Amino acid sequence: MSKPEAEDSGPAANPPADQGVADYLADHPDFFEHHAGLLERLRLPHRSGTATVSLVERQVSVLQEKNRGLERRLRELVEVARFNSGLSDKIHALALRLLHANDVMAVLGALEAGLREDFGASQAVVVLLHNTSEIVPRERTRFMRHADRADAALKPFSTFIQQSKPRCGRIRDAQREFLFPGEAAGIASVAMVPLGDDCELGILAIGSNDPERFNPTMSTDFLARIGQLASAALAAARLEPGAARGGA
Repeated sequence: MSKPEAEDSGPAANPPADQGVADYLADHPDFFEHHAGLLERLRLPHRSGTATVSLVERQVSVLQEKNRGLERRLRELVEVARFNSGLSDKIHALALRLLHANDVMAVLGALEAGLREDFGASQAVVVLLHNTSEIVPRERTRFMRHADRADAALKPFSTFIQQSKPRCGRIRDAQREFLFPGEAAGIASVAMVPLGDDCELGILAIGSNDPERFNPTMSTDFLARIGQLASAALAAARLEPGAARGGA
């Protein structure tokens, strides 16, 4: 007696599982080249769920979406390149300003003008440390001040001075009050830049009323370059004949 058809173990009665089909197609990427008619007959639900489209149409749709994603990424890269190019130009302009400064006070004036005019930094200050009072007048201006390293007011900056790396973000009230006395309430974010190793010459601080203008996630490379340029210019001016007499 023959077995009932329901017990037939042929491939028609036991179609391969979905994963098996997927594996087979992955191992035979040219399958549809030999079965073009089947490719045209395959239908897939449209992403909106309101209709069906052919496999070719779905593939075209996927490629178009990928293309739109690549175009967005390309636009982002172009914007970043333009921003970096503009930033490079500003740093170059600052370097030229500093090169034309012939004494310490001129260096500080060039730094202030560059930050204000080229970088739009309306709130900035340089705090000179150590024995820098020997080379510039021990006066206090809106942009330039002096502080002794032993000053208790510098204690909140001890970690920053020790690490000697640019830092961005919100700072403690004591730091903000020290750097921007009388204007601290309007400062929402700050960039602090060391001038020299271990802040040998001092600290440059740039404030903003925008809490996101200087945030901890932003790159500090350009700030480090500004600090290096300012430090080199100050150090060179100190070695110039008569530099120590500039404010006498």
